[in-house]
Amino acid sequence: MKHHVKDISLAGAGRLRIEWAESRMPVLMALRKGYRESRPLRGMRIAGCLHVTKETAVLVRTLVAAGAEVSWSGCNPLSTQDDVAAALASEGVPIYAWHGQNRDEFYDCIERTLELRPTLTLDDGADLIFTTHRSHPQLCREIYGGTEETTTGVHRLRAMARDGVLKFPVIAVNDSETKWDFDNVYGTGQSSLDGILRATSVLIAGKKFVVAGYGHCGRGVAMRARGLGALVIVTEVAPIAALKATLEGFQVMPMDEAAAVGDLFITTTGMKDVVVRRHFEKMKDGAIVCNTGHYDCELNLTDLAALASGRREIRSNNEEYALRDGRRIYVLAQGRLVNLAAAEGHPSEVMDMSFANQFLALKKLAEEGRSLEKKVYELPREQDQEIARIKLETLGVSIDALTPEQEVYRTDYSAGT
Repeated sequence: MKHHVKDISLAGAGRLRIEWAESRMPVLMALRKGYRESRPLRGMRIAGCLHVTKETAVLVRTLVAAGAEVSWSGCNPLSTQDDVAAALASEGVPIYAWHGQNRDEFYDCIERTLELRPTLTLDDGADLIFTTHRSHPQLCREIYGGTEETTTGVHRLRAMARDGVLKFPVIAVNDSETKWDFDNVYGTGQSSLDGILRATSVLIAGKKFVVAGYGHCGRGVAMRARGLGALVIVTEVAPIAALKATLEGFQVMPMDEAAAVGDLFITTTGMKDVVVRRHFEKMKDGAIVCNTGHYDCELNLTDLAALASGRREIRSNNEEYALRDGRRIYVLAQGRLVNLAAAEGHPSEVMDMSFANQFLALKKLAEEGRSLEKKVYELPREQDQEIARIKLETLGVSIDALTPEQEVYRTDYSAGT
């Protein structure tokens, strides 16, 4: 088959969701309109491995409109929106994704996307790039370059580049300011709280809400939790991040201390074993734990299972672990991304900028990839500013501009005081 989705009959519902997202993503839609005729991606074959959401579908449609052939898989076993996948399949996109995959199915779907013999790759977490390098190194010779959407993937790709094993250039879309300072902060903050509320329906106000990690994602979650009335506690390993959290009014302490007092825990670090057995042993009866980092290794659920006498799904995306001492601990979304597994992911408005960056990064690689070194690149600052300018226009916001005299003054080192 040219696709493998859960139920193709869901396509109608998926198209409606995609159309709703298109009405909320004016920057990406402007790019689609602007490049529909010139088709700068003509002749490019793009393999994508990114959450199959309505926003991703808008990006896929835009890539196709710009001339690309596209093949797609999801980058998380629980994040695919099955109606959206069906809609893309009905439009002729080779897509291999459904909600609830096991590990073997997940990687088999990535393998299927590589049947396209891509000239460009688009990744979220770098599983597609890792699979290509590990299992299909001969394909790397055909690839102009790739893009990476998330912090976890960028860290690993930079490590590959440092070791000299990266076989084609990659653009770190995640490191664009209009991505990490908006998608990671406002998108993760809102969508993670959305996932928690859908899975639990608990009152956030008054809860001791423990956020592990105070990078951009952790900052967004802490901000939104405080906005709902939570008493936010931050745990960190980085002194500067911990200091920022402290000066922004959050209580900072080690996880060993937070475990005993928290009501709700969320990990945002991208690191494994953030919450382990000794932490579960200290938690209150009724504690809720979840993760919004890329992989599901931040919560050591093997340790939790060893303490439990049984477990059951008490509501959708919410498993109750009954511990032998009588306590109960609730795990959301099987420890995977709570904002995508239990909710719909980031709002369309914030993904508009992230995916505009993805589109422009792929266009750049199609034009220049053959001349670039095999390392990780960032997008130009000017592109960030332009995307922000367009976004402000769509929001009806005007800003000032420097006068010619101010432009001169900015770099005039002789002006003095």
